[in-house]
Amino acid sequence: MSTLETEWDRARAKVSRSSFYLAMRLMPEERREAMFAIYAFNRAVDDVADEGNFSAAERVERLDQWRDAIERIYSGSGGPAKLVAVVDRFQLRREDFLAVIEGVAMDATGTSFAPDLATLDLYCDRVASAVGRLSIKIFGMDEQPGFKLAHHLGRALQFTNILRDLAEDAALGRLYLPREILAQAGIHSSNPDAVVAHRNIDAACRKLAVPAHGHYCEADTVLRAGVRGSLNAPRLMSAVYRRLLTKMEKAGWDAPQSRVHIGRGPLLLIALRQGLSW
Repeated sequence: MSTLETEWDRARAKVSRSSFYLAMRLMPEERREAMFAIYAFNRAVDDVADEGNFSAAERVERLDQWRDAIERIYSGSGGPAKLVAVVDRFQLRREDFLAVIEGVAMDATGTSFAPDLATLDLYCDRVASAVGRLSIKIFGMDEQPGFKLAHHLGRALQFTNILRDLAEDAALGRLYLPREILAQAGIHSSNPDAVVAHRNIDAACRKLAVPAHGHYCEADTVLRAGVRGSLNAPRLMSAVYRRLLTKMEKAGWDAPQSRVHIGRGPLLLIALRQGLSW
């Protein structure tokens, strides 16, 4: 199992090339370092499902080791030092760490193919909104508006990632487009590659884009409500990922899909339009 200390360096190297890095630069140093700890944890756990030639049973065992690590932190008997310090400083909730692990377990056990809408919502809550619930504590938000932001922004970002990563996920045998939406588009294949190449895939993806936009609107309502906290980072993430979604809608999802990116120049322009500075 990767250690959090190893993931710390890997996370920093990867994040320096992403929009996440720009968002983190907007935070005071203590809060920024805390977010790196959360990001490193998330990366380490996520890699259990995605990396190496492990059986489903072996991946479950590795996730159990992460559950044990979290339990040690909250029982006061140790755990990764960087994470222990962040949990103590920002009073992060045990159940949110465990939810992230449960979300990754859904991938690790091979159940991530055309889930129904309820299962997709549960998955998004675990792998995205739970991370948001950890993050809002570091942002300094109160729980009521913070958890509402985590609910909506987490789902908006995750839907956007699902729509952006169709081909990459299919190569791993995964497909997160919900079965109800696929059925409405007349797509009934059980093969991820065939679904992604289907003539009606664009229509299915556009149906998922609709609730994604709705969640962005709800998240922005929270961000504009004058709530307490250091909110430049979530504002930027919302703006960047909404721009990604809009670019995908313009390009369409007909096969073959090309992964949509936003260059560093446009990222900086988005930040300026948001009234953010470094």
